[in-house]
Amino acid sequence: MPRSVLFAPVVVLLACAATGCDGGVGGVTGVAGAPGVRDPYFPKAGNGGYDVTHYGLTLDYEPRTRRLVGKAEIRARAEKDLSAFNLDLKGMEVRSVEVDGKPARFNRSGDHELTVRPREDLGGGDSFVAVVRYEGVPEVVTDPDGSEEGWLPTEDGALGLGEPTGSMAWFPGNHHPGDKASYDISVAVPEGLEAVSNGELRRKTVNGGRAVFDWHVGEPMASYVVTVAVGKFEIRRSKAGRLPVYVAVDPDQAAAGREVLDRIPEIMEWGRRTFGPYPFSSTGAIVEREDDAGYALETQNRPVFPGAPGVGLLVHELVHQWYGNSVTPKSWRDMWLNEGFATYAEWLWDEDHGGDSVQDVFDALYEGEYFEKKADSEAVWAFPPARPPDAARISDSPVYERGAMVLHKVRQTVGDEVFFDLLRGWAAGRRHGNADTDDFTAFVEKAAPDEDFSGIWDDWLYGEGRPGSP
Repeated sequence: MPRSVLFAPVVVLLACAATGCDGGVGGVTGVAGAPGVRDPYFPKAGNGGYDVTHYGLTLDYEPRTRRLVGKAEIRARAEKDLSAFNLDLKGMEVRSVEVDGKPARFNRSGDHELTVRPREDLGGGDSFVAVVRYEGVPEVVTDPDGSEEGWLPTEDGALGLGEPTGSMAWFPGNHHPGDKASYDISVAVPEGLEAVSNGELRRKTVNGGRAVFDWHVGEPMASYVVTVAVGKFEIRRSKAGRLPVYVAVDPDQAAAGREVLDRIPEIMEWGRRTFGPYPFSSTGAIVEREDDAGYALETQNRPVFPGAPGVGLLVHELVHQWYGNSVTPKSWRDMWLNEGFATYAEWLWDEDHGGDSVQDVFDALYEGEYFEKKADSEAVWAFPPARPPDAARISDSPVYERGAMVLHKVRQTVGDEVFFDLLRGWAAGRRHGNADTDDFTAFVEKAAPDEDFSGIWDDWLYGEGRPGSP
């Protein structure tokens, strides 16, 4: 991702119909799952006690009224004996919840907690299926840094964006990057509109004035990179080698974006050579109008852009598919593993295509000559990339530029051959998994055991202020 209303706590208790669904009454052996995973910056995001393996989302959206009707089928595995578990869902009215085909009790509390009490306790290691039916007008979520996400109404539809916590505004789930899953996403919209999502479009059907688009994501995906874009789009299909390329462009941006977007196959081939095999089964882009979102986002398979992107931004978001979407941070503290890598990829692209060398960019940043404004130059050193001070700063310059500078210091230390092996090895070894900063530093040290990286970690990754020498 490039830089770029809350409800007051209400408790609503809806009991299921008189079917004996008194889960937890008598003989309870399980415990309630945790309402959060204690992320350093978003402690209430995600939930403990279970692991989601698959989401089946069935959505029906009416742009005229902005009303969304949804059904979420969540397949998961209990990690311990559970008498109850939580899902993250912000706003929206929950109509019913079932667990393994039986009605379950549920209640809402706080800003986004949906607590589910199954009719029977779940045993540790058991798989289960929760089905939540809900509806309402999804919220626009304002992040700590002031940017907006969640379900964003557009002139001709809507755009669902999730980083870091906005996906909970339009579907219930375990909304933390540490729990990835496969997805099936079915979206019904008025005939004449498109509904674009992640993965591959399996089918489109039209009936009674409604068009239904069925999308499938077979590889694990964190919920913050799930997207749905509803509106009028020009659809372009092509290939990058054997890799399907699916691009959806708002008609207002079609002419401006064609030349750059047509370079996606070229960028994907460069990415494959530089970072190793592409980790997903398709690629592409979604280009909205400039005022529909204030930032681009590395949504899986096809990043979202606010207007036609330049080559550098396109490279940045496509390389996130390796670093961020496939190798996903364990917590939001580890954002530099996403943004530092994607920023460094921009520099590498320029270096490989007749632009400034990475060393030139590094030197300009260190000397304060990269940005026109002094404040922007000083902002690079505001805090260590591996230790943003709070949730509002996880997308600030140190995470991007200084994070990329950490990678270049590693490159200077080990040389190009070992460094590019490191880039490819990191992507391959953590493919479709999660990692934190300690995992990365340990990986580097193991790959080059004769080198001393302590100065890089102490001064560049964790140190305060500008290091004393470049």
